[in-house]
Amino acid sequence: MTSATKEVAIELLPLIRVYKDGSVERLEGTPIVPPSPDQDPETGVSSKDVTISGDPSISARLYLPKLTSHNQNQKFPILVYFHGGGFCIESAFSSLYHCYLGNLVSQINVVVVSVEYRLAPEHPLPAAYEDCWAALQWVASQSAGNDKDPWLTNSGDFERIFIGGDSAGGNIVHNIAMRAGVESLPCGVKVLGAYLVHPYFWSSKPIGSESKEVHEKSLPNLVWNFVYPSVTGGVDNPMINPEGLGAPSLAGLGCDRLLVCVAGKDLIRDRGVWYVDMVRKSGWKGEIELFEVEGEDHVFHIFNIETENAKAMAKRLASFIFK
Repeated sequence: MTSATKEVAIELLPLIRVYKDGSVERLEGTPIVPPSPDQDPETGVSSKDVTISGDPSISARLYLPKLTSHNQNQKFPILVYFHGGGFCIESAFSSLYHCYLGNLVSQINVVVVSVEYRLAPEHPLPAAYEDCWAALQWVASQSAGNDKDPWLTNSGDFERIFIGGDSAGGNIVHNIAMRAGVESLPCGVKVLGAYLVHPYFWSSKPIGSESKEVHEKSLPNLVWNFVYPSVTGGVDNPMINPEGLGAPSLAGLGCDRLLVCVAGKDLIRDRGVWYVDMVRKSGWKGEIELFEVEGEDHVFHIFNIETENAKAMAKRLASFIFK
């Protein structure tokens, strides 16, 4: 039976369609591509896939900078990355993120662990949060050495672990950083910094330039209720509204530094600024920086990696990591 004849249960345009028979059609997202274990011919970056957990199914794509006679004994910062896609589309193995992260590693020389977490609606939230925490625990456990992943043990600096992500991934970064403030990671590992790009936050009340008329029917509102149908408080749950009812203090963020990036034309641009203001007022002891790129839209730097503004984003991340 073709999709044209099946009855639609839920349609969340332009992202996803769910049919009454339970099947799911992802309308956006890019094809899965293999890693490049023997160096990508264009970037010189090597990549490989690893299994973190069999049940639940969690895996990751690792990226290693090009090793030369000058850096082969060097330890690189480790960036644990959470992809975007509204918690319901995209993949750590997609051509979009493979291209973006390979290019990023070639520019700034970090070891990247790009997490393949489970997606809604097959696996509603909080599955993605749990998977990403498990992945960060796995990375931390690699510092023990014996029988661990050689790319991380030989080339990764466990004193410089960063977490980062875009859009829904930026939301995951916030929630993982909050968890790192109350739960210990294996081997005494700490998160040094967190990088939130165009982070997905929302609330029942519009802020800044957000439209009051269509707020409840806006895509950020609809996506949250779709990917986390059982959530208490809807879009005012602290996982998406950091000042929602019962939200823990942002002073408890479990890292030393934060970099929040926003884009001038982004629908959720004001949310990133709002988040920075909340963190600054919370009494958090770390350093927070806001970086805005005017005239650009949501996650522009991932779709168009060669533009000057995308390169400026990479340089800004490099200065943050190597500060």
